Amino acid sequence: MELRQIIYFIEVAKKEHVTEAADKLHVAQSAVSRQIANLEAELGVQLFIRQGRNVKLTAIGQIFLQHMEQAVHVIEHAKQVIEEYMDPERGIIRLGFTSSMAAYILPNVISAFCEKYPNVQFRLSQGSHHEMQEKLVSGEINMALLGPVPTKSSSLDGTILFHENMVALLPENHPLACKESIQLDQLRAEKFILFPEGFVLRDIVVQACRQLGFSPDISFEGEELEAIKGLVAAGLGISLVPEITLVDGQIRSAAKVPVKDPEVRRTVGVIIPVDRQLLPTEKLFYDFLKEFFKRLKRYQY
Repeated sequence: MELRQIIYFIEVAKKEHVTEAADKLHVAQSAVSRQIANLEAELGVQLFIRQGRNVKLTAIGQIFLQHMEQAVHVIEHAKQVIEEYMDPERGIIRLGFTSSMAAYILPNVISAFCEKYPNVQFRLSQGSHHEMQEKLVSGEINMALLGPVPTKSSSLDGTILFHENMVALLPENHPLACKESIQLDQLRAEKFILFPEGFVLRDIVVQACRQLGFSPDISFEGEELEAIKGLVAAGLGISLVPEITLVDGQIRSAAKVPVKDPEVRRTVGVIIPVDRQLLPTEKLFYDFLKEFFKRLKRYQY
């Protein structure tokens, strides 16, 4: 089995079309077909079902794909380790992040890091809280910024960088919009605008409300913070969002109000895999992250 065969196999599996895979690989279609046939002959199994011009993975082909993708990640990781040991300040960092990190935390941290290490490159991957954990376990990335920091995973190691409050986001003409702070129970009768089920920021709000004996009346759901802000600004409901997402600039037609009694909080931090070491450049960034937030006293208790 050759690495070239594995790469051809993975590309055909993704495209489900030999010609399109060959075009992506910049090789002749006949070369791809021949290598796939050789691979199937060596393994003694059929990896694809031919359906006219398209192909579909067989059941055993799907299993083989999972293992081969992991194998390619291991090979790429090994190559990168060797390159970065020669010069950690010129390596690549594959960093995942959730949407609440995008507007303020991520750009400020990367900007500060690049001032010190201008030759480091970043490959960024955005997704949900759950997706970031899956990508770490699969080896697609080695580090992710998110909140809250997972505490019950045996395969991930989380480091808390700071704690932050969730604040109420209200339409500017709301009766509570001018208050210095409000109690969460004062929002009991409100229409809530939250992330969909499966999003951890939704879970934080729902759990806080249930601790006070009520379930929030959710009128709208949105997968992006900007959409949630816009719906609140339009007067369609209220929301609770991480305070850090409202740091920069004015909130159009909306007001943020601190929530007291109880405070609704989350941890924010970085997660890395337990079963493999960070690459030298990633370790450089990981240590920088911890020192960066340690210096920002306003994010600490």
